[in-house]
Amino acid sequence: MIDISVPHSARIWNYWLGGQDNYEVDRAAGERYRATYPEITQLVKASRGFLTRAVHHLAADAGLRQFVDIGTGLPTADNTHQIAQRIAPESRIVYVDNDALVLAHARALLISGPDGAADYVYADLRQPDVILDAAARTLDLARPVGLILSGVLGHVASYAEARAVVGRLVAAVPPGSHLVLSDGTNVFAKACVAAQQEYNESGAVPYHLRSPEELGVFFDGLDLVEPGFVPCSQWRPGTRTPEPGEELDIFGGVGRKP
Repeated sequence: MIDISVPHSARIWNYWLGGQDNYEVDRAAGERYRATYPEITQLVKASRGFLTRAVHHLAADAGLRQFVDIGTGLPTADNTHQIAQRIAPESRIVYVDNDALVLAHARALLISGPDGAADYVYADLRQPDVILDAAARTLDLARPVGLILSGVLGHVASYAEARAVVGRLVAAVPPGSHLVLSDGTNVFAKACVAAQQEYNESGAVPYHLRSPEELGVFFDGLDLVEPGFVPCSQWRPGTRTPEPGEELDIFGGVGRKP
């Protein structure tokens, strides 16, 4: 059952990215947020760019062929399986979300190439064992896996619970696996913090911003890939040099399990 009476983060994110898979309640919430923090559009694009480059690194440089994308959000251009399968057509991807609209669109639009596989799991981030059991139907969890948590850990209010969830996921995959993590922070713009507070008071599922230092702890025990845990626009931007002022409140990093 899709509830369109309250805004939902995946649909608002889709609106900010210029997508069509959202409702009036989502657009209204997105505009209220943008009125307080106009840079939100650049932020979501920076987040998406980081995800694209990180998945490319896992497939092209780290040689991974298995991915679990948790909190995948609504389909857009260059989804995880498309990036990975362009490099390695045999790549296998499991998408996980707890929003019925997201899963309906995923099944319709995220079609794997013939040499690989894509599966879709309806589960909550707070259910790591459910996610792992379902992923094992498509992936071989004895081989390295790319765990992707893009902009979702803020939905877990308890910092201790968020750490426990990530710890359980990382513990379940073998050495050579990688964690791709990005999340909202609270260091650069007071307007971002204010906009998030207004959103959290709107009746939507709250999202909790954390400091880069708090988020960096999720990589404990992993080997951080250069350049480390940094603003998303600064993570391997290629030939493009980030401009001054692009240090937006979303950090990202990739860690390898030794």
